Formats: sequence, C-alpha cells, structure tokens
Amino acid sequence: MRARAVLATALALLLLGGCGDGTATDRRAAGPDPVASAPLPAEPAPSATPRPSRTAPPRPLVRPLPAKLPAGLRRTTGVRTVALTFDDGPDPAWTPKVLDRLRAARVTATFCVVGTQARRHPELVRRIVREGHQLCNHSWNHDLDLARRPVADIRRDLVRTNAAIRKAVPGAKVPFYRQPGGRWTREVVTVAGQLGMRSLHWNVDPQDWGKPTAATIAKRVRAAARPGSVVLLHDGGGNRAATLAACPHLITDLKRRYGVARLR
Repeated sequence: MRARAVLATALALLLLGGCGDGTATDRRAAGPDPVASAPLPAEPAPSATPRPSRTAPPRPLVRPLPAKLPAGLRRTTGVRTVALTFDDGPDPAWTPKVLDRLRAARVTATFCVVGTQARRHPELVRRIVREGHQLCNHSWNHDLDLARRPVADIRRDLVRTNAAIRKAVPGAKVPFYRQPGGRWTREVVTVAGQLGMRSLHWNVDPQDWGKPTAATIAKRVRAAARPGSVVLLHDGGGNRAATLAACPHLITDLKRRYGVARLR
C-alpha cells in the first residue's frame, strides 16, 4: 500500500509539472523581449547655437532722438521785441515773486506750466492769466523722454496737462507746447499741432537751471539776445533766487534794446 501511495504521489507531481504555466518556458524559447531589451535612444546633444526666439523683440519704450531739431519749432517772436519764457512752474515759492518783478517792470511773459504743478496750485495759474501773461503746456510731470514715447502716450500727457490748466482757468487758451529739456521729436511736434499748440523752443539759454549767479545770468542773456529772441528762464523746479535777482537787470536791458512782450 505504501508503495502504491508513493507511486501515485510521484505520478501526480509529474502531471502537475507538465500542465503548469508555460510562460517562462515560452519566453526562453522565443528569445529576449525585443522591447525590453532595446537600448534607450540617446538624448540629443545640446546645440552649440541657441535657437532663435519665435517671439518678436519687445517694442522699445522710447525712440532715439533725432540728430537735429525737427521742423516746425518756433524759436523767435517774429518781430523785434524779445519774449521772456519761464518754465517748470507754477511754484508757490518763486512764481509769485517772478510775477511781482514782471508787474513792477510792466512787461508780460509766457509761462510754460507743468500739469502736476497746475493741479496743485490753480490759484497761481489764475494769477498768471489775470495779469496778462501767456500760457504754455510743458507736459504733465516734466518727462524728459515724453517726445520719444508712443504717440498715444504723448497725446494723453498733453491732453491731461491742458485739462489741469483749464480746470484752474475754464476756457484758458494754451497756444504753445514746450518739450522738457528741448528733446524734440517729429512725433511730439505733430501731436502738439493736432491739439492746436505750436511747439515753442528758444534761442537764448542762460542756463539758470545750472545755478549760476544772478550777474552771470544777466550777462549771458545780454550777450546772446538779438531782435526777436525767445529767452529761456525758470520759475520752478528748484531754488530760483538767482533768476529772480537777475530779472530786474536783464529786463531793463532788453526793454531798452528791443522791447519785451509775451508771445503771440
């Protein structure tokens, strides 16, 4: 009996081995898996030359300045009399004193006002007009690069400045625009013209912005002035004590030689 049991067990084991999962045997017969054994593709070597960007380069915020001043600038009065122009105000410390000097000398001038200053000190804009002086738009915040910016930005700036001036003096005439720093471009001249303003430059610059003495300012104006000159001075943007002190002397000299009047 024991011999039969052993024989039966051996036969069962033999049958079980023949009927089992033949996957491993089949794989060995078929050879290695072509997918599993295939080598991984080599990564491409980095290119020595970077690929060109498909996006366009960013648009420059400002254009280059022209090699020379554009056409269309007014640089003289067109008559014998000389015009005094005062930039960067109105300033509560200096503009009233400049206005006092002009009234004492019985002359009128042109004030190139900055929009932010006009908004802060509308009473000074009103006084300028009330005392017979001329107004000129000098940009919203004295942006030296304004004329080089996109045309839409230029227009927005000039319109905003005129609005501040006319809020102080409803219906005020603003016949001129002066670009800060004299950094003119054809675009800003065109926009100013479309808004009814002539672009106002100068031909006498005593550089009072450099803080010379009053005597130096008066001497420079006397040396450079000619019939019809437009003189650049400042009533804002810093300490204008020297400009203020120079005014009586240079006005007396210019009145004697040519006469002084506001621009028309």
